[in-house]
Amino acid sequence: MGSNWVPALRILRPFARRDYRILACALALSILAHGMWAVAMVYQVRQLGGGPTQLSMVATASALGLILLVLAGGIAADRYSCRRILIWVETVSVLLMSTTALLALTGTLQLWHLVITGFISGAGAAFFYPAYSALLPRMLPGEELLAANGVEGTMRPAIQTALGPMTAGVIVAWISPAHAIAGVALAHLAALLVLRLISRQPVYDRIEGTGADPSPATAFQQLREGVDYTLGTPWLLWTLIFAVVAVFTFIGPFEVLLPFEISDRLDSDATGFAMALAAYGVGCALGSVATASFRLPRRYLTVMMACWGLGSLPLAWVGVVPALWWLFPLLFIVGLTDGIGQVTWGTLLQRRVPRHLLGRISSLDFFVSLALMPVSMAVAGPLSEVVSTRDIFIVAGLASPILALVAWICGRFWRDELDHPLDRSPAQSLSTPE
Repeated sequence: MGSNWVPALRILRPFARRDYRILACALALSILAHGMWAVAMVYQVRQLGGGPTQLSMVATASALGLILLVLAGGIAADRYSCRRILIWVETVSVLLMSTTALLALTGTLQLWHLVITGFISGAGAAFFYPAYSALLPRMLPGEELLAANGVEGTMRPAIQTALGPMTAGVIVAWISPAHAIAGVALAHLAALLVLRLISRQPVYDRIEGTGADPSPATAFQQLREGVDYTLGTPWLLWTLIFAVVAVFTFIGPFEVLLPFEISDRLDSDATGFAMALAAYGVGCALGSVATASFRLPRRYLTVMMACWGLGSLPLAWVGVVPALWWLFPLLFIVGLTDGIGQVTWGTLLQRRVPRHLLGRISSLDFFVSLALMPVSMAVAGPLSEVVSTRDIFIVAGLASPILALVAWICGRFWRDELDHPLDRSPAQSLSTPE
């Protein structure tokens, strides 16, 4: 049946499976909550009288929560029920955002409250995404993982950087940031209720069996096994090295400086910021759909690095555009290429990494690639007071192409992708170490 699916419908194949439909719905609701929080948090900080430095504090706290706990999240995903981890994360998120909204609505919210909220929210993501990544191959056969990653790659930008921010932007503009945070709590509650419908044992655990876990018994030994695998796998190692620096040059300007660039230099409000994020999100969604609708190219590593590298070039013009609408095509291109790269990368992890290591490798991916994210957010605000935002965005646009070329050469990607074609059987791809 799989060969009869036309490319445009290939991305829909996983929806034929009940548990995946439920998981995808819950993921969409959780992503919506995070997208709304991104805008609600910005304007709640501004309502409290904060500027770029204060926004950096909240954003950095969220990044630290993710970085400090993501390795523990990966170990947990390989040791415990991924379904249960997802449920607990959403439960904590409901309580967290409900409390924050109540403080804001009663006028007792302070900046340090938002810092704590940001940290716990990041910590929740540190457990959510490794568990999601490890659960997916247990629900779906290997040939459907590209489509499932395409679904996620479409939902994440479309909802987290488009629908979520636009929803929160409208609520902020019409009512208040506090009511937008209340909306975040409701989205997490809906995700929690949906997650409870997932079967306790995924179908591919029942059909294939998980087998004996060859991992060492202790958490430290499990972590070391994941690190050793990463260090011994060049395509994985050099992609993560690229990601470390690329994220550092991108996240700070995009998350911290872009809202003030739009409001102060381009004279727009929360709606303008939400529209800019939506342009990026739409591009990322289209890139994800396109990637999931066809088979991965033979030169999959080369295509991935080219998209991530060259796709950042439009950022160099963000600080010089004369009007808001100029930002939309620039961010659309950045999102389009990022979507192609992210779907390809997620599929490579699930196809080429042994299943019993997938939770840990996913968490190492988050940890290593985002290691400098809090530093980037922390320095972006203060740096903008001594260096022009124009120059900061120019560096952000030019750094990734150079880094991508270095990674491609040092990791010998052009040989690895030919030596490891992805036309092997799904079972072999998921269970055989490199």
